[in-house]
Amino acid sequence: MVSPSAARSAASPASTTNHRSPFALRYKKQPHYAGFPLKTSVRYGTIATAFGATAGIFAVFFFGEVPRVRKDILMNIPVIGGYWERSIPPEDNVS
Repeated sequence: MVSPSAARSAASPASTTNHRSPFALRYKKQPHYAGFPLKTSVRYGTIATAFGATAGIFAVFFFGEVPRVRKDILMNIPVIGGYWERSIPPEDNVS
């Protein structure tokens, strides 16, 4: 009786490999994330980032006039916090 591994090695000799013609198409596996190709993901990610940044800037200026938001959030931003500082000039002070 012949062992299965010996029969298998006799059926497919080591010299037999898949032949690839130099004229055949060259297929490469395309990188993907959740089924979306990398190129599509980058395109949609760029569009989503642009819309998100636009919505964020709109929200900052829209809610910038609400005193609670201005005082608690916007004035605490390190570089541009002084933009939202609203002080009444002394000549307009009614006392």
